[in-house]
Amino acid sequence: MVSQLVECVPNISEGRDQQKIDLIVNAVRSVPGCTILGVEPDHDYHRTVITFAGSPADVVSGAIALIEASIEHLDMQTHEGEHPRLGVVDVCPFVPLQNITMEECAELARTVVSEVAQRHEVPLFLYGAASATPERTMLSDLRRGEYEGLKARLDGGETTHADATRFPDTGAMQWSPLVARSGGITVGARSILVAYNVNVKEKGATVAKKVGSIVRSSGRLLKSNNGGKIRSGGMLPKVQGMGVPVDELGISQVSMNLLDVALCPLHLAFKTCESLASDHDVDLCGSEIVGLVPLSAMLEAGRFFNPDADSDEELVESAVECLGLNEHHEFNPREHIIEWALAKEVVD
Repeated sequence: MVSQLVECVPNISEGRDQQKIDLIVNAVRSVPGCTILGVEPDHDYHRTVITFAGSPADVVSGAIALIEASIEHLDMQTHEGEHPRLGVVDVCPFVPLQNITMEECAELARTVVSEVAQRHEVPLFLYGAASATPERTMLSDLRRGEYEGLKARLDGGETTHADATRFPDTGAMQWSPLVARSGGITVGARSILVAYNVNVKEKGATVAKKVGSIVRSSGRLLKSNNGGKIRSGGMLPKVQGMGVPVDELGISQVSMNLLDVALCPLHLAFKTCESLASDHDVDLCGSEIVGLVPLSAMLEAGRFFNPDADSDEELVESAVECLGLNEHHEFNPREHIIEWALAKEVVD
């Protein structure tokens, strides 16, 4: 048994070259005590979500190995994809799972950033519970302008960033050939987040973009003819969302981060998207969980769709079927539900 257990869910900016993905994943596998729970590349987003877990010290070593391998093998100068990104490791969060606090996970993130900064002259940002100031808490605020805007941020050019979010916490503070390859790397600590994509049966994402702007908590930015701005609130609590085309499948997605599945359960997100899409005479075609999901979220969705189910397994089966989690991507409950995956791989 592991007395303390931490999950790390880095997103790397490579979703198409399996050889490069394998090199980076194998760097983590080479760290004793790190168990890979999931590797999910996405061609259109051009990113891969990697999930691993272990003791705090082992996961710190695994995260450093992953970041160093990404710096070595990836090049942002040639990267294009549908998903927003700042660098080769766009985000690397530590998530407390067992007998460890959020602040302890934040300290792990700071340790990783400090170690990487000593070895590589790349821009390093801290977010979430590890952030230095409230203005730097949100990943979306640090990532504004993405990779393409990073050179201007570092070199004093025009940017949408205020001083509070413009510069890295440590590492390279100026543009260089290495920074051109690496971009910015963001490390932090957060609670369990569910990356959840609802599939929309359309090409071009016209309806998906409308739905994404309505469901996300930040809502829509509204402007007057004279330059005034005001933001309307979104429908769902603690949700980040946007609509994107998925050309590989000939569909679109409402791509969401459910920041608190207790406040916005899977079935609420799914049924809200379904209702809004139907207003435009467009159907859904299932949904997708990227990475891992807590068992509680699956059980709650199962109870919504099948309140008469007698077991956890039956509730999960109902959730998988009614959310359409196998419509376009395989969902294996023993591999994609956190508690079941850990029972299988880590806590034997």
